[in-house]
Order: sequence, then C-alpha cells, then structure tokens
Amino acid sequence: MKALITGGAGFIGSHLAERLLERGDEVCVIDDLSTGKLENVAHLRDNPRFHLAVETILNETVMDRLVSECDVIYHLAAAVGVELIVKSPVETIERNVLGSHVVLRLASRYLRKVLITSTSEIYGKSDSIPFSEEDDRVLGATTKSRWSYSCSKAIDEFLALAYHKEKGVPTVIMRLFNTVGPRQTGRYGMVIPRLVTQALAGKPLTVYGDGQQVRCFTFVEDVVWAAIHLMEEPAAVGQVFNVGNDKGISIADLARKIVEMTGSKSEIHFVPYSEAYEEGFEDMRIRVPNLNKVKEAIGYEPRVQLDEILRRVIEHFLAKKGQD
Repeated sequence: MKALITGGAGFIGSHLAERLLERGDEVCVIDDLSTGKLENVAHLRDNPRFHLAVETILNETVMDRLVSECDVIYHLAAAVGVELIVKSPVETIERNVLGSHVVLRLASRYLRKVLITSTSEIYGKSDSIPFSEEDDRVLGATTKSRWSYSCSKAIDEFLALAYHKEKGVPTVIMRLFNTVGPRQTGRYGMVIPRLVTQALAGKPLTVYGDGQQVRCFTFVEDVVWAAIHLMEEPAAVGQVFNVGNDKGISIADLARKIVEMTGSKSEIHFVPYSEAYEEGFEDMRIRVPNLNKVKEAIGYEPRVQLDEILRRVIEHFLAKKGQD
C-alpha cells in the first residue's frame, strides 16, 4: 500500500507517516513547511519507503503525479490554530478550501480513497452536548473572523461528500477534538504545549477568558489509529466521524494540573479574549464529542488519558530543552 499524506511533516501527519511505515507501507509526504517541520520527519528520511516533497498542495502539477502514484490519500494539510485563524483569515480560507478542492479533484481523476480531517469547530456555539455528527451547527456572524475556520472546514466536508455522491470518490471524514502529543508546538495557540512550555520556563501560564471553557484532549496516537482503521473500514465511506476523547476538563483546571505535574512555581494569569485575539472574540464554552458512531464502526476507544498525555508532552519538552 502506498499512502500520500498531505501536511505529512506536521504534528499529526508525521506520527501517521511513522505508523504506516512501521506496518510496511510506502509513504509519500507533501508539505510546504508553513506549519510543518523537517525535524518532525528527519528520523524517517533514511527509510527507502519514505518520500518527501517540499511543496504546496496547490501545485497541481506535483499533486497530479503524487496522487496518480498512490493508493490512498490522508488529507491533513490545513491552516490550523485559533491565533492563525484570527490573524490570517484569507490564508485560512484559501489554504483549506482550495487545497481540499485540488485533493478531491485529483482523487476523482484517479479514483483514490481520501480521508479528510475536519474539526470540532464545525459545531460552532452549539449547546447540544455531547456533539453528535448529525447535530445542527450554530455559528456567529461573518464579521467574526474566528468562525471562518469552521466554515472553511464545513466546505471541505460538503465538497468531500459531494465528490462521493456525485462522482463516486470514496471519502471518509474525521472530525478531530483537540489532538495533542509530542511534536505539537504552541506556535498558533495550541493550549497544552503553550502552557507546558510556560510552566517549564517558570513563566506565568496564560489562560484566556475566565478559564471555565471545557475541552477534551486526544492523544495523537489514538487519532492515528482511528485514521488508519477508518480508511480500512468499507462501511466508513461517505460518512462523518467524531474522533476524540469524551472526558472534559476546564482550561483553568488544566493549567493547575500542568503546574502541579511540572513542579513549577508559575502563577496562572487570566487574559481577556480581546487582548489574546480580537475585540468581540467568541469562544465555544464546552466541546465534548459523542463517540458512539466511531466506536460502532471500528471499535475506537481513546486509550491514553489526560495525565499520561501530559506526562509524555512534558517529557518531550524536557528532552528538547536538554538538546538546546
């Protein structure tokens, strides 16, 4: 099996490449390194079954060749992170929508199976907790750039489902809920790496808003397991699946836990959303998935829980600190 991973030098993509190579697959990664890093895949480059193209997925000439040579496509390339979304809405919309269009059009040309990675942001401000795949979406005004990410990923989903229905492209959609683990950075506002880095440096931990917003964190290896098994499950084609952990924690409690686990003397500072992002920023208060559908489809269960996730992330940053 030869897999093409878009965004494969990124956080999730590099872990997926690792796992596919371990089981004997051939892996081709395309990444423009806008958010991905060569160091994420440096340990894979001596493997003769690993191939890397440093290029944007918007280059249709390169993508045409890569898609024609692969068996399946894991489409992970996207603009992600609340900070990037608020600061660069044009980049967010264009990279997500246009990139997915290229991937799906070429998948249609060569009839390749595609996994589309989507997001819990799809659900917007809905208070129907836990979120189920068929729930209505509740979003803020178009004047709030924060919702552009949700809308761009919704277009990705609509397009993937349309290509399946109209052109017979086998597509699977996976909505992710706060994936974390080693190699993730706090560069674009990812909360756990940012708080862990601050705690280890003895700096104040910055919690946005009142800290009572609830999130569920999923270990990257659980996400990779789900992605591979969803691609192997025939009944998953043309379907949407939540993939995450359904045990929530407030961000304020998360910060306290990180301070405790790192042995840090850092204080916790609460920063208004208007200072962190923009005036009038709207957040999702509670984000918890209903996992019944993915459990029934592939027997998915989140295997790594929060304390173990934090332990591994802390170890990762301590190891990096020791190398610097």
